Amino acid sequence: MATPIRVASIGECMVELRDRSEGLSRSFGGDTLNTAVYLSRLGVEVGYLTALGDDPYSAEMLAAWRAEGVGVDDVATLPGRLPGLYAIKTDKAGERSFFYWRSAAAARDMLKGEAGDRIEAAILASGLTYLSGITLSILDADSRDRLNAALDRLRDTGGRVVFDGNYRPRNWPDQPTARKAVEAVLARVDIALPTYEDEQALFGDASPADTIERISGFGVGEIAVKCGQKPALVAAGARQWVVAPRPVSDVVDTTAAGDAFNAGYLAARLSGETPDAAAARGHEMAGAVIRHPGAIIPRDAMPRLG
Repeated sequence: MATPIRVASIGECMVELRDRSEGLSRSFGGDTLNTAVYLSRLGVEVGYLTALGDDPYSAEMLAAWRAEGVGVDDVATLPGRLPGLYAIKTDKAGERSFFYWRSAAAARDMLKGEAGDRIEAAILASGLTYLSGITLSILDADSRDRLNAALDRLRDTGGRVVFDGNYRPRNWPDQPTARKAVEAVLARVDIALPTYEDEQALFGDASPADTIERISGFGVGEIAVKCGQKPALVAAGARQWVVAPRPVSDVVDTTAAGDAFNAGYLAARLSGETPDAAAARGHEMAGAVIRHPGAIIPRDAMPRLG
């Protein structure tokens, strides 16, 4: 039986290769994993849901997550499989380009067979499940259907669903498939944390306000639209707020900025802060992360939120 946890973050973590002047460095990364790590550092009980192999890289990942306080009891192991791999190139402005090798990654089958039973039970044992468009993109249609059914059951028992659209075109066969999958999940979401640039690319939204209007049409009661260095637009119930980040002049790497914002936002909301205050906390987290290379910053670089 799955151990009850406060937040279940579901997705894929991959081996990360970073192109540096002195050569390649290796670490691990993935959008929902990044958010899980930052949630844990902010004092939120969180477990990660995925599938890995029985290889040394998978073992290193599990050890690293445990060291961060992220629960790994419900990670499925698929013998003979491997995690995915990606490389990052970063330009002089800190903007990054990604290159992926993930077609046979174990995480793609995490909702099949006994592994799927394990993941589904963990979702139902959580108080809140967090996922992204990248989570959806690695799953086949049957697995997405199983995930949606689990989210329905979670909400039926009082749990909540949080979703970040995180659209990556290269992960999908075409836009219609991506739109259909994202819209199916939005009908099951309590809090949406989209990035406007992604929503514009996938749905053609003309403004963050259009993103709010479209997503609220699915019954989503709370939405925070991230807009990079521009103010976030936040809506909850009948109220809206425009929440500006503090300027950051020494940007090194924007990797995981949105993931960190999501962690700051959710940690604040789980501690009872209002949506606008939560967005300010999200900005603080993102502002700290973009001052350092890589998705996960050193512990001593974590901001004291508030």
